Amino acid sequence: MPAATEIVADLGLAGCLVGRSHQCRWPPEVEALPVVSSSLIDTSLLSSGGIDEAVRGAAQRGTPLYALEAKLLEQLRPDVIITQDLCRVCAVSGDDLSQVGAQVVSLGPRTIAEVAQVVRDLAETLGVRQRGGEVAGAMLERIERVRASVRGLPRLRVFLAEWIDPPFASGHWIPEMVEAAGGEEVLGRVGALSVRTTWEAVAHARPDVVIVAPCGFDEERSRLESTKVKVDCPVVAVDADRYFARPAPSIAQGVELLQKIFQRIASEGVPPVSGNRSG
Repeated sequence: MPAATEIVADLGLAGCLVGRSHQCRWPPEVEALPVVSSSLIDTSLLSSGGIDEAVRGAAQRGTPLYALEAKLLEQLRPDVIITQDLCRVCAVSGDDLSQVGAQVVSLGPRTIAEVAQVVRDLAETLGVRQRGGEVAGAMLERIERVRASVRGLPRLRVFLAEWIDPPFASGHWIPEMVEAAGGEEVLGRVGALSVRTTWEAVAHARPDVVIVAPCGFDEERSRLESTKVKVDCPVVAVDADRYFARPAPSIAQGVELLQKIFQRIASEGVPPVSGNRSG
């Protein structure tokens, strides 16, 4: 799980990692680790619409989305395997690892406070309790600094798209990130699952800006997807994989990024315009 790999590194335990998922890319040095899980859908050549179609097709057929390298896992002999039960579409879940023979720790935070608690709990499990408190505290402090800096300022109406085709309104911790940065999420709901919507519903909600943050996409892929968004307001693509989709301390950087985006749009004083305005 990318978030778990990031948290383990933040706890100062990157040297203890013996394997990773195919999605784990941070910190960069983990890419040298053996890959113990892979996607059965090649998403590199598909648009967001194509990925959605492939995932739905797999669900209808009852076929898995991910493959585990069981023999490799046995050879690596991990003491602890960290996975998630937040979204079966995004990563291997705890149910898939029940017979591995290691201690399985499954993460499922839905809010910013729960992300911080996951950091503390994982640190406790791995024997670095104090460091966990420091990492969680630093994340919350960075977010609170941004929240304090925008308190009392006019708020932009924001639609953050966790997927483009079809559009999905944000859930879990992301609407909190928008709020902390000085925005008001028009369709997303804190702590809830992201939900499918329509671009007609987005237009009806009258956002001042659309943030394109497809789950798992870096900034380059997000920019490609953003060209398909036709709304009467600015459209800004972000690195969703690094700063938004994973419940890890890097969400604090995501909040800071949103604040800069909102400040730029507010300072430009640009009213809603026709067509796409990529940022």
